[in-house]
Amino acid sequence: MLATVQSGAMMGIDAYLVQVEVDVADGGLPKFTIVGLPEEAVRESRERIRSALANTGFHFPMRRITVNLAPAYLKKWGTAYDLPIAMGIVACQAKWESRVLQEFLFVGELALNGQVRPVRGAISMAMAARDGGLRGIVLPRENAREAAVVEPGDVRPVADLPQAVAFASGAQEPPRTRLDREGLFTACNRPGFDLREVRGQEAAKRAVEIAAAGNHNLLMVGPPGAGKTMLAQRIPSVLPPLSLPEAVETTRIHSIAGILSPDTPLVATRPFRAPHHHISNAGLIGGGQIPRPGEISLAHNGVLFLDELTEFRRQVLEQMRQPLEERQMTVARAGVSVRFPASVLFVGAMNPCPCGYWGATDRACTCDEHQILRYRSRLSGPLLDRIDLHVEMTRVPFKDLARFESPQTGSETVRARVIRAREIQARRLERAGVLTNAQLDGGLVSRHCPLDPAGERMLEAAFDKLRLSARACHRILKVSRTLADLAGEESIRPHHLAEAIQYRILDREHA
Repeated sequence: MLATVQSGAMMGIDAYLVQVEVDVADGGLPKFTIVGLPEEAVRESRERIRSALANTGFHFPMRRITVNLAPAYLKKWGTAYDLPIAMGIVACQAKWESRVLQEFLFVGELALNGQVRPVRGAISMAMAARDGGLRGIVLPRENAREAAVVEPGDVRPVADLPQAVAFASGAQEPPRTRLDREGLFTACNRPGFDLREVRGQEAAKRAVEIAAAGNHNLLMVGPPGAGKTMLAQRIPSVLPPLSLPEAVETTRIHSIAGILSPDTPLVATRPFRAPHHHISNAGLIGGGQIPRPGEISLAHNGVLFLDELTEFRRQVLEQMRQPLEERQMTVARAGVSVRFPASVLFVGAMNPCPCGYWGATDRACTCDEHQILRYRSRLSGPLLDRIDLHVEMTRVPFKDLARFESPQTGSETVRARVIRAREIQARRLERAGVLTNAQLDGGLVSRHCPLDPAGERMLEAAFDKLRLSARACHRILKVSRTLADLAGEESIRPHHLAEAIQYRILDREHA
């Protein structure tokens, strides 16, 4: 007998419907075969299913069992097919046709005792079920709240194989999982660090505000103890709050990576990712035998912070050039190409020299010129061109640190200015299909960042003196546009351009 069960498969952060066709036939030697480009974890499901059926009171047929995962030309990964394959075998033996198997998407990993364990990508699976015209999804209890974020949808969590079979046979219906998305979004949107906690560093705070307003990449250069990491950790607090669609998209990435907590089914705050400098290529940009999102995708719609930037392997840093430019990461493997979103605010921090005290006033630098040049050369010119703002930081004097009574500008105040600037950009760029000034390409830069004659002369002088690249000039113009938006002005003034040029300190030092 033949039974068909609806299931799903992941491709990047997207899921597509898969039909699990199970045929239990008489004749020939007993054999359990899975076809349809299954990888090793899918093929291993045979042993899990055999034990799960036996340990929950179901009979495993000693016949010729053939399972086809259609469409057969797409690679199938993971353990989510355990439950639908087991359901198909039970349906074949019972010789009943169930509308539930056709109207619901089934996913779940089976334990040897028949319990249903959680899987990755449940929210994307629920979206695939909705978009494919199915009534809902049957999945592990741990994934239920995550899948219920998708509306509309009928989410039915099951604890074990017998409960799933009872639902398919009509004997018992598991309770639906419902979720107040708006309430959950509000509850999960918790404030974190506050910019008020950072004392001094007014120039760096100004650069952070500009970076947040236009989504410009930022590099902070300063000695140890200057507060680079502390300032970077507070950048999410000045960014505009996540919208619900952005939160859902970010949640999908975290679900695929397996880092989504069952207690927090929706990522409602902007991510802040700070990987260690020993991270591998695949860990940072994504990849692996089974393509997984890297840190740059896990920071999507948030901040990717690379501390001690020059300590990262140059090969790893060079891999970031394409995703920083295109705001997505493409992972190509034999027979498959997967895209992961990677729209991040990139923030880097580095010392000015190997010892960290070049240019410091309170401690002498022990590095010679050759050591400093070799240290700085770890960052290539093309990578620096993709960073809009270079800001220099110094250690804050004790007298400034000790002034606890002095008022400091908080994150809410800065965030309000950032939101106003973003609203101006959204109105101006509505027809261009982009949201922030950092996303402007060559044609849009010419249209939206015109200069008056005085500004053109200033930019030409900077181009010649600093030996800027064309990309660096475009970055200066985009930052100038953001400065004008923060000031609420229609056109770019010379003082906006001058301030944008001063944020190219590494270009000045190499000129």
